[in-house]
Amino acid sequence: MDDVKLERPTRSLRVFAIVEAIAGSDRPMTVVDLVESTGLPKATLHRQCNVLEREGYIRQDINGRGYVVGHSMRRLANLTLAATADQTFRHGILTAVSQDIGETCNIALPLGVEMFYSDRVETKWPLRHQLPIGTNVPVHCTASSKLYLSSLPEEQCEKLVSVLKLEKYTDNTLRDPDALLAAVAKIRKDKVGVDDEEFVDGMVAVAVPINDSKGRMVAALAFHASSVRMNLQKARTYLPILRKATEALSIAD
Repeated sequence: MDDVKLERPTRSLRVFAIVEAIAGSDRPMTVVDLVESTGLPKATLHRQCNVLEREGYIRQDINGRGYVVGHSMRRLANLTLAATADQTFRHGILTAVSQDIGETCNIALPLGVEMFYSDRVETKWPLRHQLPIGTNVPVHCTASSKLYLSSLPEEQCEKLVSVLKLEKYTDNTLRDPDALLAAVAKIRKDKVGVDDEEFVDGMVAVAVPINDSKGRMVAALAFHASSVRMNLQKARTYLPILRKATEALSIAD
């Protein structure tokens, strides 16, 4: 059988081909990589990448070794996930987890140097902490955000932490970069994000990753509770429930 030659993307689809190639890669993509991946001419790629970078859909890697997904693309991806037909399915799983644990559960997605709450089910306890859907939380002091930091390559994580403003929210907030990196290293090993009253006084939380088909973290499933009812040791006993839920929530191609 003759080899089938793939057609080049039409003009209107070139942008999607470039973004898909960058988003689907586990490393920064150079123009040479994109030529091989998309089949587009080098000159065309340069023009399109300049436009995409200017609009924030892609950006240069922190080391300048190629292109990675930018903040505009992350926001679009988050909005897309939140609006899909699978939202009812995800919310049903989240509701079941909240009922099993008896506490507030949420799904959070990375958005630049913050985490974005895309879905949430509240506990029925009268004493609870309100962080509604759409809330953005800092990347250095919540269970989901530190879990996200742990999913980054170590070098990238270290460089990001070095430029973060480690704002104090409670007396437990980790404001020393070395202390934060040590906590992230432990999370990287355990695959469990923790928040021991670091973001809100009187609130503890744990989080586990929701991965794509390549094993990359795309979101976090977490629950938080008042420290009056629960400490981190007790919170960890609910990890099997969270992990079972992520098996259904993990995103496949």
